[in-house]
Amino acid sequence: MHAIAGIIRHMTGDPTLTTLLRGMAAADASDLHLVPGNCPMYRVHGHLKAAATAPINAEQVMAMLRSLAVGPHAASVDSTSDIDFATQLDDGGKIHRYRVNIFSARGQRGACFRAIPGNIPTLDELGFPAPLAEKLLALPSGLVLVTGVTGSGKSTSLAALLQLLNSRGNCRIITIEQPIEYIYPVCGDSIVTQREVGEDVPSFHEGLRSGLRQDPDVLLVGEIRDRETAQLALSGAETGHIIFGTLHSADAKGAISRMVDLFPAQQHDDIRGQLSISLRAVIAQHLLPGVSPGRRVLATEALIQNFSVASSIRLGKLETLDTAIQSGRKDGMWSLDADLRRLVNEKKITLETARDHAKDVAEFAR
Repeated sequence: MHAIAGIIRHMTGDPTLTTLLRGMAAADASDLHLVPGNCPMYRVHGHLKAAATAPINAEQVMAMLRSLAVGPHAASVDSTSDIDFATQLDDGGKIHRYRVNIFSARGQRGACFRAIPGNIPTLDELGFPAPLAEKLLALPSGLVLVTGVTGSGKSTSLAALLQLLNSRGNCRIITIEQPIEYIYPVCGDSIVTQREVGEDVPSFHEGLRSGLRQDPDVLLVGEIRDRETAQLALSGAETGHIIFGTLHSADAKGAISRMVDLFPAQQHDDIRGQLSISLRAVIAQHLLPGVSPGRRVLATEALIQNFSVASSIRLGKLETLDTAIQSGRKDGMWSLDADLRRLVNEKKITLETARDHAKDVAEFAR
């Protein structure tokens, strides 16, 4: 599957698409789905809701998509399987930004638009634990992974963490993203350089390779999804840099397994050895329905490197990591189930929601 990426600065303005995008803010929608044969659909707090009364056909979808992809990307709408980019809409002087994925299914084009908030949320607004944030931001070097399924808020949490570093000053931050989502403001004597895969650099690993030569204090890799990027992230973490990256996995243990599986089997022992030295933390995120209507709540699992964790990784005994997390509270670790119990006790989620997402459902049944 071929994919390109780039930021498209201006839309040419298909009126139907403009109306749908403007309606996202009024509906408090996070996503807009355009699929031929279906009504345009918003995702509102996790639920799909029709954004129009009539289905759209393939020709209507193509007209909307061609109005987006201008300049060098115009031909790609017809010829490329997957396209990722960011775009923006000027709505009477107010700029709305969107992350866009255009895809092909059964020979027809469809698209998903994700609304990007104008301001970077704070960690408090996200519900990200402040003590954990301070622990991560105080690290002098190493690799920090934020993992979760698509739509679990990984990029937003990392943006909030980096913006806190940015606001404190005296920090050189480099991000490699596909596409660029949040725009970091200029803050005092900090410098943030944001580079987009497909626009500024050809790939994540090439962006990371060159970023390591640009005197960074912190590097953000938008997604670690190939062997070359994973190897550079591990090597960079060993040379005194803080590297934040995201992975797609359901829990902390799965993130480590996924990192190792990016490499050939004959290298697994060496990679586990590198991870046991370089890895500092894995944060697994889940966005859950809240007690308050229309609100989603962040639940986390935190794995922090200590002797027990390093030993489990080095020896390949990943099945023991759950025990290491449960016994590592003094080192700042907690399991997903422990965080679910906290959220139930604080009346932020229901017991039924906790049961639906718990690893040990029997624990909540009792």
